[in-house]
Amino acid sequence: QVQLVESGGGLVQPGGFLRFSCVASGFAFSTASMKWYRQAPGKEREFVAFISGTGGTITADSVRGRFAISRDNAKNTVYLQMNSLNSADTAVYYCQVPVYNAWGQGTQVTVSS
Repeated sequence: QVQLVESGGGLVQPGGFLRFSCVASGFAFSTASMKWYRQAPGKEREFVAFISGTGGTITADSVRGRFAISRDNAKNTVYLQMNSLNSADTAVYYCQVPVYNAWGQGTQVTVSS
């Protein structure tokens, strides 16, 4: 059974940083591409970042230079490092394994002073 469990959300001040973790199980993680998405209140879910099984990455224009995706195959974990956070980053963040179209439960980030 494919399972993704996110952690790391919370309340952070503008300009702050957070790191999300997504622990995967039930599939061959080391060869699977992974993605992060987010959904802000009243908006559609949007793509944030992608990492291939070989470590190649793509980040959305809206977060490029501030967010970074990485993975640790020994821990079956994908990370999202988020720096210089602002109010527009307030959202629920989800990790996804595209090949199975499986999603985590989501983790909330609120950027507010």
